[in-house]
Amino acid sequence: MCSCQQHSTATSVATLAPNGAISFRVEDMTCGHCAGTIKQAIEGRIPGALVTADPASKLVNVQGSADFAAIKSAVVAAGYTPSAEPIG
Repeated sequence: MCSCQQHSTATSVATLAPNGAISFRVEDMTCGHCAGTIKQAIEGRIPGALVTADPASKLVNVQGSADFAAIKSAVVAAGYTPSAEPIG
């Protein structure tokens, strides 16, 4: 987790994006540095994954992997708190 500002520990429910990407929230992603760290963490651990992370909406979208457990593990290892499970 970066030191840009205080991070929240709240989480919310994830959703499955219409294009097949897994979409979920990371409430403690507060800035571009956080988004970059999360993107690198997922793409570095899951070959072929393409990640977009938006700190304004706190949404992360992952294409190229349906393994939410592996995605969640990568986000947690980077120091962030992903939502509990994707739905849909």
